[in-house]
Amino acid sequence: MGVGLVTAGARARTRLWRPAGGRSALWVALVSLLLVAAPATAVTTERPAAPSESARNKAAGPVAAPAARAPSCDPRRASPRPSRVDGPAVRRIRERGHLVAGVDLNSHLWGSRDPYTRQPVGFDVDLVRAIARDILGPKATVRFVSMPPGQRIARLQARQVDVIVRTMSITCDRLADVAFSSVYFETGHRLLVPEGSPVTGFDERLRGRRVCLGKGSSAAELLRTSGTGARAVETASHLDCLVELQQGKVDAILTHATLAAGLAAQDPTLRLVGPRLDTALYGVAMNKDDTDLVRRVNAVLEDYRKGGARSPWMASYDKWLAPTLGPRPQGPPRAEYAD
Repeated sequence: MGVGLVTAGARARTRLWRPAGGRSALWVALVSLLLVAAPATAVTTERPAAPSESARNKAAGPVAAPAARAPSCDPRRASPRPSRVDGPAVRRIRERGHLVAGVDLNSHLWGSRDPYTRQPVGFDVDLVRAIARDILGPKATVRFVSMPPGQRIARLQARQVDVIVRTMSITCDRLADVAFSSVYFETGHRLLVPEGSPVTGFDERLRGRRVCLGKGSSAAELLRTSGTGARAVETASHLDCLVELQQGKVDAILTHATLAAGLAAQDPTLRLVGPRLDTALYGVAMNKDDTDLVRRVNAVLEDYRKGGARSPWMASYDKWLAPTLGPRPQGPPRAEYAD
């Protein structure tokens, strides 16, 4: 699997497109192959394997039945109230001296490498840096780990990362495996198609057509239960889906509107069609046992949302997302908690 992911990623990165802002496509393609180590940031794309199934079973003993979804599950109110009381997870980060954050460095506007500074930038990256500064101080060091969506939960459970800030939606199924912060962004799935496509929405025109989605993403269940008759094509990430679409191997991409807008900004020959299909709530994901870290991240988010139009959240939105998604006068989503 590792070889396949590297091949798909390399293929996506060697495909040239026109990014927003007029930056050189060649710079973007070359810089995306670099690993950067700076005083305040370290970047890695290595993918250490999660513990093998036999090793996990040996350590854990008899395998328990999967956790049942709570009938009253509410993704908006699934996170504990904020607190800055240090616990074992926060102390572990301080003792290590840096935060390890799982991100997507192939998502234009959300997480990517700046072609000039070679540093990770984007809306999600800004939030990671805010969390790191709150725990480690103004000169905080972050180790960014790039990963496809299918590895997110396993990485958290194996404690290979402290947090995942990767446009990851809070769902009742995922809450059985990992913990989430309060909601920091709200979006939903939409279809992305080439200009001139006969597909105009999420309906019968998709029957028999190939729809690309990221492996391990929430789009898989949406497509499976849609009744459209579409054929799912899974890739390591939505960026690989972009390459598949550009090469004519698929007919559409099903992903969050936020990510689709980033792809459309990279390739102006693509367009979003149809209304938003559902509601996706982004949260910072953490290990279920790291309750003190979850509460700490919620405290960071409380400060991050404060200030109205001058809040750090709005400043980041205006910088990265407003040019593509438009202004957001309502500001960030309101925080709700489980207790």
